[in-house]
Amino acid sequence: MSFVEYSEIIQEGDVVIIFLGHESMMPIKVQSGAQTQTRYGVIRHSSDLIGQRFGSKVTCSKGGWVYVLHPTPELWTVNLPHRTQILYTTDIANITLMLELKPGSVVCESGTGSGSLSHSILRTIAPTGHLHTVEFHAQRAEKAMQEFKEHKVSHLVTVRNQDVCKDGFGITGIADAVFLDIPSPWEAITHAKSAMKRKGGRLCSFSPCIEQVQRTCEALLDHGFEEICTLEVLLRVHDVRTVNLPLPDFGPEEGSADSSQMASDVCKEEVPNTGNTSVICRTAIPPREMAGHTGYLTFATKPRN
Repeated sequence: MSFVEYSEIIQEGDVVIIFLGHESMMPIKVQSGAQTQTRYGVIRHSSDLIGQRFGSKVTCSKGGWVYVLHPTPELWTVNLPHRTQILYTTDIANITLMLELKPGSVVCESGTGSGSLSHSILRTIAPTGHLHTVEFHAQRAEKAMQEFKEHKVSHLVTVRNQDVCKDGFGITGIADAVFLDIPSPWEAITHAKSAMKRKGGRLCSFSPCIEQVQRTCEALLDHGFEEICTLEVLLRVHDVRTVNLPLPDFGPEEGSADSSQMASDVCKEEVPNTGNTSVICRTAIPPREMAGHTGYLTFATKPRN
C-alpha cells in the first residue's frame, strides 16, 4: 500500500480507511493479531483484513458491516490526526493547479503541520518529483517523517526541522514551486526565491489575515516577483432535489379555432378543473449556510532571468 500507488490486496503494515458512513471514517494500521472496535462490532485484522481486497465489505462481530478503503490524500485529509490547523481539499485543489505541479516537480513547503497538503503534493509529483518540507516544531517534524514512512512515500520527501525564515529550505536553485503556510511569510521570501530555479517558478502563500497578505505582497514586489494575485476560495454545495412543478394553463392561443370556441363557452356554466397537470424535474437549491473564510491564497511568479 502506498498513497501514490494503488494496491489490490491488503497486507500487514498497510494503512486502511474504515468506512462506517459518509460522516464516520477512521484510519487504522493493519497488524497481525490486532483488533479494532467499531459501533458495529470488532474487526479482526488477521481474518477480516489481511489478504482481502481494498474496497471489500467486512462483516463485524455484531453483524454490522463496514467498507475497507484504500487511502488517498482526500480521505487522509478528513481522517488525519490534527497536530495543527490543516488545509482542506477546496484550497488544496487550487494550490496544486495554480502552482502548476506535475510529475517530476520539485516543491518546497513550510510548514509541514499535519501533512494534509504534503500528501496531495506527493501524489501529484510522483514518481520522479521530490518534496522538501520544513517544520519548525521538532515533535511535529518527527511525527511527519514517521507517517511518510508508514505511507511508503518517504523516498519522495525530505523533512527538515528548522526555522525557514532564518535557515531557508536547505536547497538552492532547483525548486519549481514554493508553498508557505507560516505566521510571517514575508520573512521567508528571500529564502524562497533562492530555492527556486533560475528560469522562473511559482510561489504560493496561505494566510488567514489580510494584513499578512499586504506585507507578503510588498515583500514579493521588493524581490521582483511578477503576476501577483490573491484569491479566496469559498465552496457552495447545492442540494439537487426532485420536485413536482404544476404546468400553468394559459388557454388556447389568440386567433386559433379553440379561441372562438372558448369565447362561446364563457356564458356557460363553469366547471372547475380538477386534473392539474404537473411535471417532474430536478433542481439545485443553494445552501442556507456555508463554510466561511479559511484563508487567502497569494500567488506569484519568479521572473525568468
